[in-house]
Amino acid sequence: MLRLSVIVPVYNMASGGKLHFCMDSLTGQTLDKSDYEIIAVDDASTDNSLEILRDYEGKYPGLVKVIHYERNRRQGGAKNEGLRAASGEWIGFIDSDDWVTPDYYEKLLGRAEETGADMVGCDYSLVREHTMTVGAVVQNNSADQTGELNEEKHRKLLMRPGSMVLKIYRHEVIRQNRLSFPEGIFYEDNCAGPLWSLYFTRFERVEEPMYYYYQHDVSTVHHITEEKCRDRMKAAELLYGECKMRGFLDVYHAEIEYRFSELYYVITLFSYMSGVRHPKLSFVKELRRGVRERFPGFRANEYYRQFTGEEEQRLIAMQAESDLKFFWYYRIKLFIRRLRLKMRRQKGAGDGTKN
Repeated sequence: MLRLSVIVPVYNMASGGKLHFCMDSLTGQTLDKSDYEIIAVDDASTDNSLEILRDYEGKYPGLVKVIHYERNRRQGGAKNEGLRAASGEWIGFIDSDDWVTPDYYEKLLGRAEETGADMVGCDYSLVREHTMTVGAVVQNNSADQTGELNEEKHRKLLMRPGSMVLKIYRHEVIRQNRLSFPEGIFYEDNCAGPLWSLYFTRFERVEEPMYYYYQHDVSTVHHITEEKCRDRMKAAELLYGECKMRGFLDVYHAEIEYRFSELYYVITLFSYMSGVRHPKLSFVKELRRGVRERFPGFRANEYYRQFTGEEEQRLIAMQAESDLKFFWYYRIKLFIRRLRLKMRRQKGAGDGTKN
């Protein structure tokens, strides 16, 4: 068996050298070429991403394996396809516009072998250009989540699992517990990440930012649409359903209640209201009804009271009294905020100052 399978979902990443930079970082790993495989899954790209991947497959036979299908299934579908084809003892994921240090997987695997961990991660660096220079470092998980995973640490990972692309997972655990990703939606990791974390028994970290997260304007997170809001709602619904079916709801009720209300309702409500050009009152009502159907008392949840901002709690309490009052209050509040920002920018441009 190979030591590692790296799964790369790809959709229209040919421009600007993004896919080349990602694939070069993977084919240039310090691991022996016979120890790992790179499974690149082309998710019905409409640019020449597939052609680029075929070039790598020809250049690195046995190392790079390309899977292509005609119908777009989003990243979750591509990852599931890669899992079905993977033969490595360990599984890693990477976004096709990101890249890693040459010793990324060697160090993660080494940490696993040293400690007996079945899940290993690290931190990441935010960058705006293709470089190996470390940018702003972001901690992906905390020290109190690592080590032998007892119930308390599982609670912490369920609450804040961190990014899945910054970890490797023992393949046997994935297979035995039939773990996979939601298909056909954005935010698939919002469901998979918390659920997967409950099945691993030891989590360790390499204290280095070895993963480079590329920030650019076409990223999913920069464009809010109702479709994407509904995908986040769907991810929360699937997380709730999986946790209930697998027997986790009673054990981790408070954590699952908070995670569901956070994903389905709180984050979605405010991103929708501030990001969608023409928000609809009917959608706002649907959000409130959906969270109350599953967790009518979520506002009393200890995590909600601790982690949800005071202003957000106040606005959510307002919506509980009147959807219409909240809707127009928030619309007017946002209009005034944007108007003031526009006036400050105009003033700055007029007097030559920067904001």
